[in-house]
Amino acid sequence: MNTASSCSYQSPILDLARKVISNEIDELQVMRNSISITFCSAVEMVMAARGRLVVVGMGKSGIIGRKIAATLSSTGTASFFVHPAEAFHGDLGMIHADDVVLMISNSGETEELIRLLPFMKHQGNKIIAMSGRMDSTLTQNADAVLDVSVSQEACNNNLAPTSSTTATLVMGDALAVVLSTLKNFQPEDFARFHPGGSLGRRLLTKVSDVMHRDNLPICTPSAPLREVVGVITRGKLGVALVMDAGQMRGIITDGDLRKAFEDVPDPLKLIASDFMTQNPRVIFEHENLAEAEKKMKELTKRLLVVVNSHSEPVGVLQIFDVEE
Repeated sequence: MNTASSCSYQSPILDLARKVISNEIDELQVMRNSISITFCSAVEMVMAARGRLVVVGMGKSGIIGRKIAATLSSTGTASFFVHPAEAFHGDLGMIHADDVVLMISNSGETEELIRLLPFMKHQGNKIIAMSGRMDSTLTQNADAVLDVSVSQEACNNNLAPTSSTTATLVMGDALAVVLSTLKNFQPEDFARFHPGGSLGRRLLTKVSDVMHRDNLPICTPSAPLREVVGVITRGKLGVALVMDAGQMRGIITDGDLRKAFEDVPDPLKLIASDFMTQNPRVIFEHENLAEAEKKMKELTKRLLVVVNSHSEPVGVLQIFDVEE
């Protein structure tokens, strides 16, 4: 049964969904056009700080705050989240005097955050407020204010935090990305913080870590075709390295074999040097998997010969070795 096609409310449902999305897009457009110099002040404050960027928020703002802190941390700005209620039961000790504190409250009057202000002031912390009200207690006591106000929530009752939480999240992303760019945060840096992900694996893992190095399939330039086929079959890598006096003269792949059978009347009379690929593409063993993947895609190659610093073959890298 096709549930979607049988739903009599399909059109109104889709119309309502599009309305919600449009509402949030419109609010983001307004925020983009109204972002002010205070954003620069907040960025400069974080760049100049010797400590971390501590994010504090309650309720939905706290949920968004956790994500903002996670994004900041993974893009080069040391950050963590502190729950304002827990702060009064010992977690205030996590906030040091040289930390900048990002306090998130749409109303700017969240009691749990306001109660933290005297401590922050006494300790000398710089405060960045992310709020929807510019005349609130929080914004009046902040050193920099990021305006995330919206004219209307996407909620049909204009009550549930929807457009406002989206605006807050996007402002947090803007802050994280700008800081990351100013710090010249590179993919390699990102990989160090995400060693378990595919990007981390490709950027931190070297070709030498995954290449096939044992019992490499090797033949001589004078090896007859029958012997070459046997070398490739036993090697199970789809290639034979043609070596002479310790030097690689070429390689023979499955493709070279097929071509030899197609182009020559009596291929069994051929020797390796007759149909090998000379000057094959190689990659150095110290390069990372990301570079290997890039080179394979550019060259449309399914394998590369791995060489050391003396250009001596030490392994074979297959496309399967660089793919997740």
